Amino acid sequence: MKIAVLRANGLGDLVFSLPALEALRARYPDAEIVLLGAAWAGRLLMSRPGPVDRVVPVPPGVGLRDEPGGEAEPAGAGAFFRRMRAERFDLALQMHGGGRSSNPFVSRLGARETVGHRSPDAAPLDRWLPYVYLQPEILRYLELVALLGAEPVTLAPRLAVTDDDRAAAARALGELGPFAVLHPGATDARRRWPAQRFAEVGDELAARGLAVLIVRGPRDAEPGDRVARAMRAPARQVSLHLGGLVGVLSAARVVVANDSGPLHLAAAVGAPTVGLFWGANIVGSVPPWRSRHRPLGAFDVACPVCGTDNLRDRCGHAVSFVERIPVDEVVAAAAELLDAPPAHRGALERALDPRAAAGR
Repeated sequence: MKIAVLRANGLGDLVFSLPALEALRARYPDAEIVLLGAAWAGRLLMSRPGPVDRVVPVPPGVGLRDEPGGEAEPAGAGAFFRRMRAERFDLALQMHGGGRSSNPFVSRLGARETVGHRSPDAAPLDRWLPYVYLQPEILRYLELVALLGAEPVTLAPRLAVTDDDRAAAARALGELGPFAVLHPGATDARRRWPAQRFAEVGDELAARGLAVLIVRGPRDAEPGDRVARAMRAPARQVSLHLGGLVGVLSAARVVVANDSGPLHLAAAVGAPTVGLFWGANIVGSVPPWRSRHRPLGAFDVACPVCGTDNLRDRCGHAVSFVERIPVDEVVAAAAELLDAPPAHRGALERALDPRAAAGR
């Protein structure tokens, strides 16, 4: 009757878990599903219909969201786990990674049964699957909830767009006409396409009559500035809260972005996307549909500075590993999406996303 789900990592990671959460909701329709996640996940999920009933923020410093220089376990951690044990969860699911730190975290919640992934260096849970890096993330978590009898109800992550989202977007956009979105940021420098190349794509999109909107967050200011300065055509930069970002992305004619949270959020709210992916992330992170999504990839694994194979041993150099993705391929992919009929969707996509077929 009460299920805890640990998923306290990034925005894209949360999007990947949505089909599994939908399957869990369908299998246990009367249960309370509590997401243990970042504080922003509560603001995003609790403002719209979805499979989660409640979000409990996971405090930093408890082995999952450690801050540099912080305590290994702050004084508030004990109180957090006491509150969680008082919840008396029937199930606790670890959907946070391989389990080296997250399996002990889940075991401290006091649930009657624990379920999750296990890498070779992780402690076991009551039920577990091996964590293998090369697996599509959406399928990884659907496979996990299948241990509980939760069958897939969709393979497509979907996030509802609300009237509040649209109103926030309208305030940010003003009188802006049809527009394309660029997102040149990414947490990992290896996944960042060069700003000059984003600028060239932006100019091509502007030449097609689209306004160009560069979305940015606190850590994306520098690449956004560089793209705007390098473009010949005017571009508008906007910083948005999550609801406004949902509204803007859902209204975009096309979104061109690095493999990042906003790219995956754009796909979840129905925007056509051109995504720029590096290496093994192509296996794990690429949206499965081609009617509305065009992934382009680079498979360079050797660091251009020191030659280290970054699939096996990250060297730490903050350089792009996707620089060689050609501008003309990105422009061509965006043009294909812009020229497609607005209502075009693949038959397989409709069949495997029944909510979209029902008009929800």
